[in-house]
Amino acid sequence: MVVIAVPPGPGLRHRRTSAIVNARSPMSTVSTVRGLVEVDELGQALMHEHIVNINAEISRDQPELSWGGDRQLALEAIASKLRDVKAAGIDTIVDATAIGHGRDIAALREINAMVDLNIIVSTGIYTYDDLPFYFQYRAPADASARDVMTEIFVRDIRDGIAGTDVRAAIIKVATDLKGVTPNIERILRAAARAHRETGAPITTHTQVSERNGLDQQRIFKEEGVDLTRVIIGHSGDSTDLDYLRELMDAGSMIGADRFGLYMAPHFPSFEERIETLVRLIEAGYGDRIVLSHDYTAHSDWFLENPLPVASEWSFTHVSSAVIPALRERGVTEEQIDALLVHNPRRVFAAQGAY
Repeated sequence: MVVIAVPPGPGLRHRRTSAIVNARSPMSTVSTVRGLVEVDELGQALMHEHIVNINAEISRDQPELSWGGDRQLALEAIASKLRDVKAAGIDTIVDATAIGHGRDIAALREINAMVDLNIIVSTGIYTYDDLPFYFQYRAPADASARDVMTEIFVRDIRDGIAGTDVRAAIIKVATDLKGVTPNIERILRAAARAHRETGAPITTHTQVSERNGLDQQRIFKEEGVDLTRVIIGHSGDSTDLDYLRELMDAGSMIGADRFGLYMAPHFPSFEERIETLVRLIEAGYGDRIVLSHDYTAHSDWFLENPLPVASEWSFTHVSSAVIPALRERGVTEEQIDALLVHNPRRVFAAQGAY
């Protein structure tokens, strides 16, 4: 599974990027938990994290089983982790927690009131195949009919979530080992149509062993999506530079977004992830990569930590270990700013339906 291939030259990527940057309005804003923020003020951003994964029905009906006995203490512990993120120089976190993944807007609002950090929330559906009956029995009658999924995504983006004024600013979808099943294809197409209708960018979960970021791109392209407005997530789990270049050459950003997960043979080591990232930057792809951890601050999914050996997995690992390692390998401050500041900014600056 681990392949290090020699990359070719950078091709035309920089000319495409310049056009996007020049088209960007300096007054673009993005929705966050605390309201609108100018895109230029997002600062350093982690583009794929999870603050809270909570089962809504258990949390509502048996809250002590979701929050470990004291919800307020759990929220304060999460806020403490986020204050460490802010102290490390990060200004913005994209919470890629969608429907089916444990999104809890009320908790995010309470947490964000305790920490000075921009939190961008997601809409979308997180599943590897199965769908709740609500969606199964509301499948559109034909390909031209509006899917209830699209309706929900658009409402989350335009109107707000859970009766609040907190609006989603990005759409999250997933493709895993089962690949593009009929249910997953339906979600991808619903997300693409919500994106076209609102302009909100798309971010994804992928399984790199199946190279299914390419499947996502194919379906998005069939729906008329501008692939420069898509982040193919968890691409940093691959060291196959041919695959990664193919994703970026099609226009998309990729997420080097699981730093801290180094459990062989399932995930590349720290050194392998850094080597892959450095080689892509050297090949001219630094303008199409964003960083993160895919870390979860609090989850009620497991009785115990399912990844006890992932001792470096935290919200601050990119700041404390990844960036210093990149500097040691000769990556410049300008290139680091691209990964943490300019690339995330460009994701949210490209706005408007089309």
